[in-house]
Amino acid sequence: MSSHPPDSVSGRVERLRWRLARTVEMLRGSTVPAEDYRPAEHGPLVTFDGLEGYDEVDRYWVNAPYAFVWVGYDDEANEHRYHVVEPDLDDVERDLLSNLFADVRDTLVYDAEYDPEEAEAVLRDRTRSLLEEYGADVTPETFHRLFYYLHRAFEGYEQLDPVMHDDHVEDISCDGYEIPLFVYHDRYTDIETNISYKREELDNFVVRLAQQSGRHISVGDPVTETTLPDGSRAELALGEEVTPRGSAFTIRQYSEEPFTPATLVDYETFDLDQMAYLWLAIESNKSLLFAGGTASGKTTSMNAVSMFVPPRSKVLTIEDTRELTLYHDNWLSSVTRESLGESSDITMYDLLRSALRHRPEYIIVGEVRGEEAMTLFQAMNTGHTTYSTMHADSVQTAINRLENDPINVPRAMIQSLDILCVQTLTYVGDERVRRNRVIAEIEGIDQRTGDLDYSTAFEWDPGSDRFIQQDSAVLDEIRDDRGWGRSELLRELRNRKRVLRYLVERDVTDYREFTALVNEYYADPEAVVERVDRHLDGA
Repeated sequence: MSSHPPDSVSGRVERLRWRLARTVEMLRGSTVPAEDYRPAEHGPLVTFDGLEGYDEVDRYWVNAPYAFVWVGYDDEANEHRYHVVEPDLDDVERDLLSNLFADVRDTLVYDAEYDPEEAEAVLRDRTRSLLEEYGADVTPETFHRLFYYLHRAFEGYEQLDPVMHDDHVEDISCDGYEIPLFVYHDRYTDIETNISYKREELDNFVVRLAQQSGRHISVGDPVTETTLPDGSRAELALGEEVTPRGSAFTIRQYSEEPFTPATLVDYETFDLDQMAYLWLAIESNKSLLFAGGTASGKTTSMNAVSMFVPPRSKVLTIEDTRELTLYHDNWLSSVTRESLGESSDITMYDLLRSALRHRPEYIIVGEVRGEEAMTLFQAMNTGHTTYSTMHADSVQTAINRLENDPINVPRAMIQSLDILCVQTLTYVGDERVRRNRVIAEIEGIDQRTGDLDYSTAFEWDPGSDRFIQQDSAVLDEIRDDRGWGRSELLRELRNRKRVLRYLVERDVTDYREFTALVNEYYADPEAVVERVDRHLDGA
C-alpha cells in the first residue's frame, strides 16, 4: 500500500476508505523500532526542493536530522526568505501524533518522579510503549518523525523550536496573529520566515513562555519582560490591549557561552590596543560605561571585559533579566523581581542600595535608565568600581541623558566616571558589523564653561575600518599610581597585547579557559608572557 494518501481529487469517500485501510493494516500487529535513527539506512526524514521565485543561497541544519533552515533570495523583489523545514506527516501519522500528544501529556503530568535531565529518554520510552499499546506497526522513519514533534512540544518551543536552535539568529519578532515572524540573521539581517501563529495558539504560547520563566501574564497585566530557561531575553504581550494586532513577543537570543575579549578582537569590534587598555583600566579600578544603540553589543562587551576583573575580588551584578555570566568565585548575582501577591516590587534601585552593604569591589549593573543611576554614581564617588550600559549613540548624547530626566545625575558626580565606550551596529561594505566607535575619557568640569570635559583615547575610522589611538589621561593616571615610568607602562601594555593575541590565535572562545589564563597572568605575569612569546615567535 502506498505510504501517501490518495489525491484529494478522488473525493472524501475514497480518502476515508484509505485511512480505514491504513488503520486496519496497523492493527494487525505492532512493530515499533527500538534502534536509533540512521540516515544511511533509513533515509532522510526531511526533504525540500525550494520555493518558487527564490534562488537558494543557504541551507544548514539547526536540529539534525529533524530540522534545517533554507534561505532563498528573490532577485526581483530584492529580499531573502527564511524557511524552516521539518518532517512531513501523512494523515495517519497526524492522527497518531494527536493521540500520542494527549496520552503522553497525561502521563507526564501525573508522573513527577522522572528526572528532568532524563526527559528525552523518558519521552522516547513513553512514545514507544504507547505505540505498542495502540498496536501500531510503524517504520523507524515514522517513529522518529512522531518523536520529534512530541519532543518539540513538551521539551522545546513548539513550532518556534528550530529557530531557537539557530545560532545565526539574534532576534525573533512576532507582531501578531497570523503575521509571519521575522528574524534578525547575522548574515542576512531582517528576514521574513514561514512561521506564523493563529489566535489561540499564539495566546497559549505567550502564556507558556511567561510561565516557563516564572512570570505572570494575563489580560489584566498583559506585558512582561523575562529571561527564558535557555537564557534568551523575551518581551511578551498578551491579547490586543496594548498590541492591537494581537499577542506579540520579541526574543533576544544570547550565546550559551558568553563572548570573550578574544572573540570581540577576532570579530574586530575592538582591536588589541583597545582591549589591552581596557584590561589595565579594569585591573586599576577604573569605572566604565558602555553606550550604544539597540543591538550594538553593549551588554556583550561589558560581560566580556568583566573577565579581566582580578580573581577573588568581590563582584556584584544587578540586572532586570539575567544576561551576565562570569567565571568568578566571589560573584554575587542579583535580579529584580515583580511583586508577588501583596509583596512589593524589588527594583534595580532596591538591589543597588542593598549591594553597597555587601561591600563589593566591583558593581556591574545591566542597564541604567532611571533613579538607580544616581545610586550607581554615588557608589562610584565613594570608591566602588562600577560598570553599566545605557542607550546613547554618542559621548555627548550619553552625557546629556545622564544629566537630564529621568536619570538626573549631577554633573559633579558624572566626572567620577573614568571611561565611556560608545558602540555601533553599522556597515563595512555590504557586511553589517559591530564596532566600538569611540573610547572617551571623562576629564572633569571645565572651570571656564562649567561643561563636562572629555577626551578621545581611541576612535574608529569608518573609511579604513581601523582604530586610531590618541593620548590617554587614564593611562597616565595608572602610570603615576603605580610609580611606573613611560617604558614600564608601554611594556605592560605590550605584554597584555601579546597575551590577547595568543588567545585570539588559539581561538579561545570558552570564557572559563580565557578567565583562567587571565588569572594565571595576575599570579605570575612573567611566566605567562614567556610561554606566550614562545608560541608567538614559533608561529
